[in-house]
Amino acid sequence: MPTTVTTDRPTTLITAPDSLTDPDTLTNHERQVLSAVGCGLRDDEIAAALALPEEAVAGHLARVLVKLGLRDRVAAVVHAFDCGLVVPGRGPRARAARPAARAVSVQKAPVQAISVRAVARPRVRISLLGPLQAWRGGRCLELGHLRQQAVLAALALGAGRRCVSQRELLDDVWGLEPPATNVVPVYIYRLRKALHDGCGSDGDDDRGGGGPDAVIVRGPRGYQLAPGAVDVDVARMEELVAGIGRADRAGDPLQALHLCCQALELFRGEPLAGLPGPLAELERLRLVERRVAIVRRKVEWQLRLGQDAEAIDELFALSAAHPLNEPLAAMLMRALYRDGRQADALTVFERARRRLADDLGVPPSRLLRRAHQMILRGE
Repeated sequence: MPTTVTTDRPTTLITAPDSLTDPDTLTNHERQVLSAVGCGLRDDEIAAALALPEEAVAGHLARVLVKLGLRDRVAAVVHAFDCGLVVPGRGPRARAARPAARAVSVQKAPVQAISVRAVARPRVRISLLGPLQAWRGGRCLELGHLRQQAVLAALALGAGRRCVSQRELLDDVWGLEPPATNVVPVYIYRLRKALHDGCGSDGDDDRGGGGPDAVIVRGPRGYQLAPGAVDVDVARMEELVAGIGRADRAGDPLQALHLCCQALELFRGEPLAGLPGPLAELERLRLVERRVAIVRRKVEWQLRLGQDAEAIDELFALSAAHPLNEPLAAMLMRALYRDGRQADALTVFERARRRLADDLGVPPSRLLRRAHQMILRGE
């Protein structure tokens, strides 16, 4: 029997009849992706429906466009209708049953049928790459005071990986100044109420684990966000960073650059802005450095692809935000020199040298001095 998965869209079957898309041209996954694109699904919805990474969906779609000679996604939608994969007004076309004799002679894996209602989308979205925010059904939720938000952030940072005990929450959120009373269960209860947003029963106290539909659940070793109930932007960012590494190793600069842009779009300002506690402070520093590293990788790909002007704009903005970051200054100097702006590159060095002396009382590093000397020598 075909596997079914659902989303919140009308119930239909996405199938890709071999007779309509030439089975020797497209693979099973490519036919499934083309069919889903024809239904108007986004890449993240297709990824959830087919249990594939989102970057894999983008790769399948790119190969479909090449194999079928299609210009873009819109052309793919039109093709899905033209070849009968999607029937206007009725959604995707169901696969017709094949004669038994042909089924014996054609040794191909059957295309997986997908019910569009089958993708279980997360009930709550949580963003940590900026001021903490949570949404349910497109509605921004009220999460309470900052200390309570910090408890939610601690749970979200461990989403899908581990439980967090009360002791860990006290250490992460209060540090060396724990509260006089055991407020963790109270905050968990309030957060359950906020994340649940009045949708059904969420349990009356902490002992019940929050009810069957709770976003925060409790196990023997502590609290955690219910698996599959929450989409956390930090986890999504890490998935994209892993995809950047794979694209880098595969020598695919356009895909690497695309994934860098996607990862950077997730940042909405200073991560965990304003949240108290040792964990928030450490994670804020880590995530800021993560963003800087992604920008550097993006700029490297832009320079390799000849997008010097875009790379320079990106580096100027990032250097202004991080004036003591010498690798950034060195990259900006090299980019300016490549663009024929030697005087500007030397100005960047002088500005960095003065800032390092005034703020830290140190001379430029060997990396910055070497970039300066290479520009002076015209290398």
